[in-house]
Amino acid sequence: QVQLVESGGGLVQAGGSLRLSCVASGRTFSGYSAGWFRQAPGKEREFVASVTWTGGSTYYADSLKGRFIISRDNAKNTVYLQMNSLKPEDTAIYFCAADRRLMSTGRLEPSRADWGQGTQVTVSS
Repeated sequence: QVQLVESGGGLVQAGGSLRLSCVASGRTFSGYSAGWFRQAPGKEREFVASVTWTGGSTYYADSLKGRFIISRDNAKNTVYLQMNSLKPEDTAIYFCAADRRLMSTGRLEPSRADWGQGTQVTVSS
């Protein structure tokens, strides 16, 4: 099991940017794909983005392509989510997740993944 700790959330005005970080510890992060999900108040958790363990392939929710960028630095055991042109509807708790493999869709299987505790992102209008 991999322990994941997110950081970088906060309050930002619409149109602004934030970069979330997810640091892994415990078992080696090598070989783990990773990704981000989010859950807004009163809504179900939704997929945001994922990246293979080499960083060579990335996947995004269609609605977020072009605004969000996922990346990783395996030397630092860290996965990032750069969020640009933020909108009030991006307000949510953002969770980092990791798993040995991605589904054929490029997404993480939530029931199989290790999870962080989440970081709050609030976008004001």
